[in-house]
Amino acid sequence: MIVEVVRASLKVLPSRIAGRVAFELWRRPLARGKVRTVERAVHEAAKTRVVDGVVTYAWGDGERPVLLVHGWRSRASRYYAFVERLVELGYSPVSYDAPGHGDTMLKAGTILDHQRIINKLADENGTFEGVIAHSLGVPFALYALREGVRAKRVVTISGLADFGYLVDAFCRELELDAKVNAELRKAIERGLFEGDETIWTKYSVSEGATELLAIHNDEDEVVDPGQAPILLERYGAKAHFLQTNGLGHRQIMVDPEVVTEAVAFVQDEQSVQDSDVAERLDLGA
Repeated sequence: MIVEVVRASLKVLPSRIAGRVAFELWRRPLARGKVRTVERAVHEAAKTRVVDGVVTYAWGDGERPVLLVHGWRSRASRYYAFVERLVELGYSPVSYDAPGHGDTMLKAGTILDHQRIINKLADENGTFEGVIAHSLGVPFALYALREGVRAKRVVTISGLADFGYLVDAFCRELELDAKVNAELRKAIERGLFEGDETIWTKYSVSEGATELLAIHNDEDEVVDPGQAPILLERYGAKAHFLQTNGLGHRQIMVDPEVVTEAVAFVQDEQSVQDSDVAERLDLGA
């Protein structure tokens, strides 16, 4: 109902004004993810600190750290299934609630704010054994890695490759035309990135040097599955792919087989080839 009202209201505004209003909606999560009952034990077991206003979490003994980066309207506790498995295997998961999300009482930030947060966690933990990122956390994590954060392996789940996809998907949902899309992009450039018109390529996925496993679902209702082949192509020869079926955007985060495959990739227990992964899980390519 709210979406319909917003959609109708924006359609009657001039493109420039609609772009500004859309920007105010686009930049705010509007809802904070709460700790779910199934997540509470893992959430409460974490060593919690507040660093420059950002709530950070750590599990395990500090050895073999693995960074977990959540997406939009999410929080660190959504990784509870991964945390349980990683700790069981002797890893030390590290995560944070992003600005505007979870227990971090700051305004929502940009990819550059995430880069600063991840840099601080890297300064404290050194080279990560792995990085696991979900949804919007994927471009955030990959940009931090590209800019110097060190990790042995990376797993992306339901990730987007094009930074501009955020705008295009938002405009499609609200049925906003190309003119409003262009105005929204200008508002983002001016309002968040000091007028930098290159952000759409600068913050999109580019060639990577770290082995990467991209996991995506054929029924993802939030991030178009078409973003997966774009991510693989742009990341290059170090990227491998695992398709899942019927899980959608959120269930994929708690699916036992997905958790198993993601953690196995971080462990580097075996050489991962696209067809081998699909065959092990009996999934279509």
